[in-house]
Amino acid sequence: MVKNSIKVLAVALLFLSTNIMSQAAVSRTVVPDITNPAVVEAFVDGVVMPQMKKNHSPSGVVTLMKDGEIIFAKGYGYQDVEKSIPVNPATTLFRPGSISKLFTWISVMQQVERENLDLDTDVNEYLKTFQIEDTWPGQPVTLRDIMSHTAGFEDGGIGYLIIDDVSRIEPLAIFLANHIPVRVNPPGEHTAYSNWATAVAGLIVSNVSGVEFNDYVQQNIFDVLGMKQASFVEPLPPELDSHMAKAYGWKQGKYFEKNYEIIANFGPAGSLAATSYDMALFARAILGGGELLDSSGKSGRILKTKTMEQMLTTLYSHDTRTRGLAYGFLEYPYNGIEIIGHDGGTTIFLSHFGLSLENNLMLFFSFSGPGNVDIYRVFASSFYDYFYPPKQQTNSYSGDFTERADSFAGTYKPWRANFTKIEALLGALSAVTVTPMDDNSLLVDDTRFVEEQKNLFRQVDGERRIVFQENDAGEITGYINDGAAVNQMYKASFYGTLPFTLFFLILSVVVFIAVLLRRSYQGAIYKALPSTEKNAFRASLLLSASNLLFLIVAAIALVTARDLMYELPWLFKFSLVFPIIAFLATIYHVYQSVLKWRSGEGSVWSRLRFSIVSFCGVMMIWIYNYWNFLGFNYFT
Repeated sequence: MVKNSIKVLAVALLFLSTNIMSQAAVSRTVVPDITNPAVVEAFVDGVVMPQMKKNHSPSGVVTLMKDGEIIFAKGYGYQDVEKSIPVNPATTLFRPGSISKLFTWISVMQQVERENLDLDTDVNEYLKTFQIEDTWPGQPVTLRDIMSHTAGFEDGGIGYLIIDDVSRIEPLAIFLANHIPVRVNPPGEHTAYSNWATAVAGLIVSNVSGVEFNDYVQQNIFDVLGMKQASFVEPLPPELDSHMAKAYGWKQGKYFEKNYEIIANFGPAGSLAATSYDMALFARAILGGGELLDSSGKSGRILKTKTMEQMLTTLYSHDTRTRGLAYGFLEYPYNGIEIIGHDGGTTIFLSHFGLSLENNLMLFFSFSGPGNVDIYRVFASSFYDYFYPPKQQTNSYSGDFTERADSFAGTYKPWRANFTKIEALLGALSAVTVTPMDDNSLLVDDTRFVEEQKNLFRQVDGERRIVFQENDAGEITGYINDGAAVNQMYKASFYGTLPFTLFFLILSVVVFIAVLLRRSYQGAIYKALPSTEKNAFRASLLLSASNLLFLIVAAIALVTARDLMYELPWLFKFSLVFPIIAFLATIYHVYQSVLKWRSGEGSVWSRLRFSIVSFCGVMMIWIYNYWNFLGFNYFT
């Protein structure tokens, strides 16, 4: 959920990378005993403790379950820093973020079992208060599309996905109706992770069951499994809030408390709070074919065995050589063990819920604080590689790679991005550059890959794999990271890249500053200009000032913002007035430039100078329009 539009994307790539510990695991002949609590504790302590200290993480928890028994469960840091209350894995609640979605998918499949829902029916038939636009006639959005994140919606969330003000909570149906994302692709064609679509699935469960979503999950999952310290309710009920790991930031060498994060407006996509022990109960039910047996033999069933088994099979895959997506569950890229589950991130917490069906295993961990991404990166892959070391891989080169190498070159951007609102620029910030190298490898950002099979590449010094996609004409159109099928990348046009934008932005800024300096240092010359040329100069001043004011005011708004995820600053909203002024000023300036050329007044250089300013003005308008800054393109 995270600085969800940015953070979850970064995490999806970070957990693919390996480290020194994973390489050491390959060479070991003796695999550590994962059923020995002392062995597990020694490893976890050795990784987690220094990482939490280094990354200013105030609280964390790690719980390992095998064959239905908790092998290891330990809290790290403090539930409450000021009161020095330590984390207790049995009682301290964490925020699992998007792991909440698994409860939503279970709820959907419960309603499928009860024949209230069909995965292949147009979801508009289940919506009462709003409808999804028929953007692709004959290709409606279905729950199957939503569960595989192939519904085709753009992403979004800046200023409204996560909030920290209880007064901004709205009924789920009303909020979702007021924040409908644009369908940018036909369903089933591309994967783009969608919090909004998941929340719609939760709303549908509520509509067909007649029970509010939070109450539905409580009655049909939590109560059934005995998950007594888990809730989707926000703010938390007092009896649970007293056990919640508090949210902290880090500033000037000390922690400061932050408000409880509110995700209620997207509740089914991420508002869960739970203890690691409750997550273990949930895992036992999943691994047990939908049924949980307690120590007394009492049974709690959330799904039929056949349905649970279906949920854990692959629903969608871009390429059979890479891992895909199950029914809402993600398939992970740890090459020594097959893991299925989900990750979740808020602005404070980052969590992992991993299941191994073959080994009857669950690993759940969650860390809070500003450095949780780094802790995740180090701990996740090293844990799986340590206890389930991957087999040694040998890279091989494809015979005709040299002839095809240039076809891979380019800039790739995620389909999980925004295309119609001011958040679109985030997609450019997440771009990846692919460059062919002289040694028959590809440099993907700063990591080298070699081709194993046609279009399938493996990291030279690691386990990460990517598969490139091509169209019917044999042109490379995008790629998929193995284990991150939910985050498909597409090959971007040159004008949709950040370098292209920055080149013309910097050029224009230099020109605009020069215009203002000329007015400042040549005041006497300006006063002596004939009226026609003075009007043209005024147009240059207006054009330059309006563009520079937008950049300055927007920069101040972003730098001084409390937290962009929680709320879009009013000053940034105000800054969007200036592109409109710049648009009008550019039209006027182009008109004045034409008059100047027709009149023949002044030197050729003076006419060229005004034309250059016009060109920069036009390019800035193109930039504003392409990145959706021309107008007020954001959700209020």
